Amino acid sequence: MNKKKSVAAFEKLLEVMDELREKCPWDKKQTIQSLRYLTIEETYELSEAILENDMDEIKKELGDLMLHIVFYSKIASEEQSFDISDVFEGITKKLIRRHPHIYSDVTANSADDVKNNWEKIKLTEGNRSVLSGVPASLPPLVKAYRIQEKARGVGFDWEEPHQVWDKVLEELNELKDEVDTNASNEKKENEFGDLLFALVNYARFIDVNPEDALEKTNKKFISRFAHLEKSAKIEGRSLHKMSLIEMDKYWNEAKENE
Repeated sequence: MNKKKSVAAFEKLLEVMDELREKCPWDKKQTIQSLRYLTIEETYELSEAILENDMDEIKKELGDLMLHIVFYSKIASEEQSFDISDVFEGITKKLIRRHPHIYSDVTANSADDVKNNWEKIKLTEGNRSVLSGVPASLPPLVKAYRIQEKARGVGFDWEEPHQVWDKVLEELNELKDEVDTNASNEKKENEFGDLLFALVNYARFIDVNPEDALEKTNKKFISRFAHLEKSAKIEGRSLHKMSLIEMDKYWNEAKENE
């Protein structure tokens, strides 16, 4: 990485941000609150580009996120709360503090050791709970994964994958019992939630990110369904008037084309 080139490019971005904030009606109007939903959107666009492994799009989306970081910092500096240098200094100090195996005499022989040390250090920084760093607004699937990771950081976890799989089967049977006995929706919902939580746990043990796995399945379903719709349209047929067997023919064609 060319540090001089990177610094120059970043300085140019700061200059452009100053100009836009001063001269552009839209940029002048923005607040930290008004940017929030746009930042969420940009984060999801970056996530999609990563799933597609599209490096050009990843580069563009990282640029959009960098703009937002600079934008928030510019607004905060106008309010005399903090500026971009405070942001950089804060994250640099945190990284040094939470990597004592690099900047001190702590030993960490694996990535798990690093993660565990990270969570223990957070507790010494005033965090009242191991789980306090999990944002309440995270999507539930991501939140379940992060909760389990953080609990693991302090040793609260299963030891072997087969133990977690047994838990998955246990939760599946409990859900089936509630369904078979025509239990209330609340009871079925509770058991379904327990099953999902156990599946997320198992995914973690077999080194699968459940959010990525589900999103890839979503994309696969959309692609196959699009083929089904296109094929039906070519034949001048309506999906509403086709049997499931007829639709399966096109569905299986889409699977073969993958």
